[in-house]
Amino acid sequence: MKRKDIARRDLLKNGAAAIFATTVPLGSPLLGWALPTRQDAAAAPAPATAKIKIDFDRKIGAIDRNIYGNFTEHLGRCIYGGIYEEGSSLSDSDGFRKDVLDAVRGMHVSVLRWPGGNFSSGYNWKDGIGPKDARPRRWDTAWQEEESNRFGTDEFIEYCRKLGVEPYICVNMGTGAMQDAADWVEYCNATTDTYWANLRKKNGHPEPYNVKYWALGNEVYGSWQAGHKDAAAYSADALEFGKMMRWVDPSIKLVACGGPGVDWNLPVLEKLVDLVDYISLHHYGGSLDTAKEFTDAHEFENQIRILDAVITAIMSRTGKKQRVAIAVDEWNIWFRSWFHRGDNHMLEEVYNLRDALWVASGLNTFHRNCQAVKLADVAQLVNVIAPIMSSPTGIVLQTTYYPLKLYTEHCGNVALDALVRSDAFPALPEVPYLDVSATTNDGNQSLTLAVVNRHPTVDIAADIAIEGFTPQSSGDLYEINGPSLDATNTFAAPNQVTAKRKTYSGAGRVFRQSFAAHSVSVITMRA
Repeated sequence: MKRKDIARRDLLKNGAAAIFATTVPLGSPLLGWALPTRQDAAAAPAPATAKIKIDFDRKIGAIDRNIYGNFTEHLGRCIYGGIYEEGSSLSDSDGFRKDVLDAVRGMHVSVLRWPGGNFSSGYNWKDGIGPKDARPRRWDTAWQEEESNRFGTDEFIEYCRKLGVEPYICVNMGTGAMQDAADWVEYCNATTDTYWANLRKKNGHPEPYNVKYWALGNEVYGSWQAGHKDAAAYSADALEFGKMMRWVDPSIKLVACGGPGVDWNLPVLEKLVDLVDYISLHHYGGSLDTAKEFTDAHEFENQIRILDAVITAIMSRTGKKQRVAIAVDEWNIWFRSWFHRGDNHMLEEVYNLRDALWVASGLNTFHRNCQAVKLADVAQLVNVIAPIMSSPTGIVLQTTYYPLKLYTEHCGNVALDALVRSDAFPALPEVPYLDVSATTNDGNQSLTLAVVNRHPTVDIAADIAIEGFTPQSSGDLYEINGPSLDATNTFAAPNQVTAKRKTYSGAGRVFRQSFAAHSVSVITMRA
């Protein structure tokens, strides 16, 4: 994981404050403090109305449910004290926090990435199997922490099974060898009478894990990564790693390590196009200024489209039938907190309503670009820049939890090409106040509108016109909102921002619907 293009080692050396002028000093969310409120720049007069047009003949394509994934890394309190806390009265017999499990189930996570992130570039997976008390303790150079290895491959797979999610493993292409990666695939997936498959059986797991998704390294382009390489060196190594892994299990899906721009992605894809199924993209954004935060959401979508254009260029040169897809396997708001040695609450970002609107805009982006983006993982699951925060006595759901939950529960599996006319932020014509995605199901029997009103103070009424679908006149509307864009959920005040179920009425082929200021609205319609 990274923040834009800034090397973590530079952060450790120089300090976050020297790089981010807008950074807010990290405080423990367990204390219940809220981020300081700032006054947004004066907005232009809000539009009285906006327009949304939906035509059921204008389908973008199928939405892969794997865009609703998440990410866990051995970092801070994500694993230990987050999803896994042996000896806690809140944990089950396997050491998994039951309250966290229930909250994660509420998000309907589709795929879970592990063990990193930066951690994966120095991780020896063989340290994390077998009897827990016999596993070695290691020093994690990525995050400057002790690693007990009490949570390893078997525990990760068990956690995925409890949640009903697909496991997604990132192999070590920093300090690791291709044989290590191939052995890991054998341990997880093989049914052969061979050493690593037999060791999995000996460890109490006779059936193969059938791990489908495997990443060929993490952010190898970055100097903050153990064993970082240039594009030519990485792609040469990745080709050999991938070959070895596929020789063990030809059915696995491989994710190439994408980089920050064309100079990396073009040569990597030229080398790996016939091997990989995906190329990754990472994006972290955020600001205390509303216009800047949503400008970043616009830049996020541009980043996806640029990478998709690179893929198109490469695919035009090859006879490969299956197009390489984009895996946005790290994305989130991250700008307030950073890594500090000895900090027990490392990277524990406290999110506000503005950030929840940004996350909803990100999900809308994935819907609009569903032909390119086939997998995505919010970073991360618990405590570390996460929608869920835990303490020894309970959990709190951050503001960003609610769009992740509502979209998985109510959005359809087919994206429609919504035409939106809305005023924009002053001097930012490319950043409209309303951000919209429209989805239906395979039988065209439903329509879900996910509408983000990013205006800081004004409700916006939208004139909605629908072709090819006649909705029932009333139905459910789920609204995420709070007292202001700076509202947060903490242990002291856990319900400042929530999702409330409401109803709408008067719907038809043409109708008007008002969307509250600083809100996310998910409208579900039936024919």
